[in-house]
Amino acid sequence: MKVGVFDSGVGGLTVLKELLKELNSTEFIYYGDSFNSPYGTKTIEDIQKLCYKISEFLINKDVDLIVIACNTATVASLDYL
Repeated sequence: MKVGVFDSGVGGLTVLKELLKELNSTEFIYYGDSFNSPYGTKTIEDIQKLCYKISEFLINKDVDLIVIACNTATVASLDYL
């Protein structure tokens, strides 16, 4: 199994650390979008576009599951994605 994890910066590394403990035989790809951070100052539409692009990147890496490790991204784009 391959899991993609993304966050708007480096805070998601805490989530990744816990996932590694629980799913130690799983392959992970982490995407920290520090270039566009912080997401909290952006419109919902802009956050959705960023999350779509990141999700597309992770899907192209053949992930089986995507974890959004950013509260702002989750609220703004979970239903959209």
